[in-house]
Amino acid sequence: MELNKSQALKLIRFLNQSIKNPETSLKYRNQFTLLTSVVLSAQCTDTNVNNVTKDIYKKYYTPKHFADLGITKIKRMIKSIGLFNMKAKNLYNLSKILVEKYQSKVPNNFDDLINLPGVGRKTANVVLNAAFNKPTIAVDTHVFRVSNRTGLTNGKSPNQVEEQLLKILPNKFLKKAHHLILLHGRYVCKSRNPVCTKCVINKICLYKDKNV
Repeated sequence: MELNKSQALKLIRFLNQSIKNPETSLKYRNQFTLLTSVVLSAQCTDTNVNNVTKDIYKKYYTPKHFADLGITKIKRMIKSIGLFNMKAKNLYNLSKILVEKYQSKVPNNFDDLINLPGVGRKTANVVLNAAFNKPTIAVDTHVFRVSNRTGLTNGKSPNQVEEQLLKILPNKFLKKAHHLILLHGRYVCKSRNPVCTKCVINKICLYKDKNV
């Protein structure tokens, strides 16, 4: 079963009322450092990324900075982050492309973003949403789980969930929807032990194994 548009509107309104200032927890100082942090956050917590980048971004915060650093130095700076070898290579290469092709600016369209090394659909959507204020929905593990669990979607892949969310959610909530659903999944609708007794959408949610 899936929620209809009226129920979906009610669900997202309740989340909007209960979650104040829904936004990314990644710390950044400009569009490039946001892109960098999102690339680093793959299979890594935002807290860990913030701990690593808080000192880096004081000195290095442009594509030219990272292109000049080179892969070895980038590796050294991010070595406590998972998959740091691959991420360092991607950050170096995407920085070079931004310098050479985009005048050191982060492109504000999906196709250009996903052609950058280390940037997939989720990363591109996060950057477009947070940096360029576009109504995109990035589907991570939290958004995928909560959307399917509540009945907002019935998708077998992140792409299907994204497509279904864009269809069922009201336009005025699309800008916030990713963060509302993500934060609800991170703190309430957890993977193993969802806190259903304190859930503001408990009565709308279609999850059959509610923890009540």
